[in-house]
Amino acid sequence: MPRRCGKRVTASLGASLFLIPLGLAMLGACSGAAVPTQAPQQPLGLMTSLPLYWPEGTDIADLAAGRAAVPWQRAAIEQDYAIVPLDTLSPIPALSPDAPEVDPLAGLARLALIQPRGLSPADNVALDAWVRAGGRLLLALDPALTGDYAAPLGDPRRPVDGALIPPVVARWGLTVSFDAEQAAVVTTAKFGAATATATALPLALAGRIAVTDPVAACTVLAGGAAATCMVGKGRVTLVADAALFEHAELAGEDGATLRSMLSATFE
Repeated sequence: MPRRCGKRVTASLGASLFLIPLGLAMLGACSGAAVPTQAPQQPLGLMTSLPLYWPEGTDIADLAAGRAAVPWQRAAIEQDYAIVPLDTLSPIPALSPDAPEVDPLAGLARLALIQPRGLSPADNVALDAWVRAGGRLLLALDPALTGDYAAPLGDPRRPVDGALIPPVVARWGLTVSFDAEQAAVVTTAKFGAATATATALPLALAGRIAVTDPVAACTVLAGGAAATCMVGKGRVTLVADAALFEHAELAGEDGATLRSMLSATFE
């Protein structure tokens, strides 16, 4: 016998958004029909100097009012992940002396550092411990960005033009070098452990990664522009280029190439 309902589920336009899926679920239960549910997105911590989360030059008033446009990179990433913006990786002191510190990496299993500003010593320590405990890290360090940015050199709002290599990279047994004489052209290289499913990773003035520790569990990818290493219980993927995050025309339709690269890194 179909289930009967004594009340109708309604929601006004001013009601909280969470009432809408709740109402749909109740209506489905009343009619006996199954209501499809979408799996929750996995959180992805993001630290970057690039305008990936907010567009370059966005006014503070527009941010506060919710009028800022969503960059194409963010739109692509948020199809698969719930972005958690980060300004630091190390524990933050609490506002009151008797409260515990706040760990910005707590609860995160995936982390993307895309051309970050210089990491503090405490950030290096926290990042290493987080990876060794089982975290999966994408670290994009581009020796020479190729995007165009309005902020002049020296402006703190400008992305880091040449990546600052954090000391923790050497601790993982890797180095990054750069050939300043290479041709300024876009190339592609296979990115992924399985050749059949490897992503064609676009590169522009990429660096070269070398494994310096003979016992490091590392595999060089993309013709030397990337490497993946097992570190403790976690995994580090280092890419010596950020062109995929700078140029929409390289990221594929709706960011398909970017999304494929993230999937190969984190899944």
